[in-house]
Amino acid sequence: MKKITLPYHSVLSRPTFVYGVATSSFQIEGDIAGREPCIWDTFCEQPNTIKDNSNGDTACDHIHRWQDDVDLICELGVDAYRFSIAWGRVIKANGEINHTGLNFYIKLVEALAKRGVQSHVTLYHWDLPQYLEDKGGWLNRETAYRFADYAGVVADALGSKVSSIATLNEPFCSAYLGYEAGIHAPGPQPHAGSRRKQGRQAAHHLLLAHGLALQLLRQRLSGQNAPQLGVVLNFSPCHPLTDSTADREAAEFAHQYHNLWYLQPMLTGTYPHIHNQLASADRPSIEPGDMDIINQPLDFLGVNYYTRTVFKANEQHGFSDVPATGDGLTTMGWEVYAQGLTEILLTLDRQFDNLPPIYITENGVATDDVCDKNEVNDVMRVDYFQSHLLAVHDAIEQGVDIRGYFAWSLMDNFEWAEGYTQRFGIVYVDYATQRRTLKNSAKALQQLFLARQSQHHAVEDIC
Repeated sequence: MKKITLPYHSVLSRPTFVYGVATSSFQIEGDIAGREPCIWDTFCEQPNTIKDNSNGDTACDHIHRWQDDVDLICELGVDAYRFSIAWGRVIKANGEINHTGLNFYIKLVEALAKRGVQSHVTLYHWDLPQYLEDKGGWLNRETAYRFADYAGVVADALGSKVSSIATLNEPFCSAYLGYEAGIHAPGPQPHAGSRRKQGRQAAHHLLLAHGLALQLLRQRLSGQNAPQLGVVLNFSPCHPLTDSTADREAAEFAHQYHNLWYLQPMLTGTYPHIHNQLASADRPSIEPGDMDIINQPLDFLGVNYYTRTVFKANEQHGFSDVPATGDGLTTMGWEVYAQGLTEILLTLDRQFDNLPPIYITENGVATDDVCDKNEVNDVMRVDYFQSHLLAVHDAIEQGVDIRGYFAWSLMDNFEWAEGYTQRFGIVYVDYATQRRTLKNSAKALQQLFLARQSQHHAVEDIC
């Protein structure tokens, strides 16, 4: 079995560097009866939205199997577990708290703490309650204020028990893939303006929700046991298809449109300059004071990275993405491009003087996994983690402040519009039986994590 190795004396080998695994609520929890329906429940019911016509009704049945899953997490030897909370499992349609749902997360956090595992909580990972979508969803400014209310409920229940709270996970996906491109829930809304307008407006309200929630969280959570507060954004380096001026301009437009549109307002209170290049009918409506609300101090920035993106010129839209080709693509059709992680980290570090400390909050690969006699020999995934951990090391060596790394994902799960056709997990899930099996990638990471712990304890004994 292949191993994962790190450079001698690398920061990645130090006990202060956090290693974890990550999941999200809708992708693993199941138990639709225990929560309010969300936009993904509705989206799954529509024809031709999910590749295998599946849904998240059961998923990995984590709600009923969470204790076994905690055992699994601890068996891996990780420092931390990153997971999201289902808004609709905590807040009912009538505005009341669902104490059964909230207590599930309290028990989960407390069980992890007893085993010495940190909890890193994400408040929103795309599963907007349908009762809010029925009122306009992220196109409705009021949703941002309801999100802050929800954040306050979670803060009161979990604030002193968790290591970090991220407001949003990948608002790009919620805004662009959801409202603009329409390939994620809820899909473009009729009579709500152009698709670009919908995407930009949803993005603005998501950013506003982030700012309002951070303001409230900082008021509620202070003192020695206060968690770190931040956000999780997805990034990829944007490369031109050719060296032509038009393609290079298209790649820069895409970088601002996909990467900077979300980060720059948080750090500077301004949108990228391409905001002014958009047609006035496509720009978001911004009220006085909004940008100041969005521009809140961040304790950390979560960075999700999977691959690079390539663009060519498109006069109508500013850019067109170019699908990856060639050998070695993942089952998602993505190129394995580890050096892109170093590149985007250095780009952001040099572009923003006030870039907060970084956690790599998602990094992983979908492969064609087969469980044969209780073994899953996912060599490609082991190689992927090896190359990307080295990319993190390279970024740290060049001055980027990176504090931790979370593998995506703990287990195979519902992969959004791809349904159950894609396997990102380091743990194989047989969906018919819900049996979990450690893949060789999990065993390789386990060896790495446990060896680091043993090394740390040996140093403590000497001291």
